[in-house]
Amino acid sequence: MGQKEIIDRDTYRKIKKMNREELTKFILRYGDQLLVEQGKTIDLSALEAELSKIKGIGGKRLEEIMVVIEKFFEE
Repeated sequence: MGQKEIIDRDTYRKIKKMNREELTKFILRYGDQLLVEQGKTIDLSALEAELSKIKGIGGKRLEEIMVVIEKFFEE
């Protein structure tokens, strides 16, 4: 059974050259695009609750992460 190609070769090359911030933006845009195509939305409060369960992410860091995520939804 052949694997479905998710990204093309040019996109792969671009990703390899990205720094962490650029890659984060790319992933969020890509994920948002998939959600729009599927007609789904993200529940930010549920996302925040799940992120808070990750060991090492405290309240302050969680607030910073949520600010970044919300910023991308506003664009």
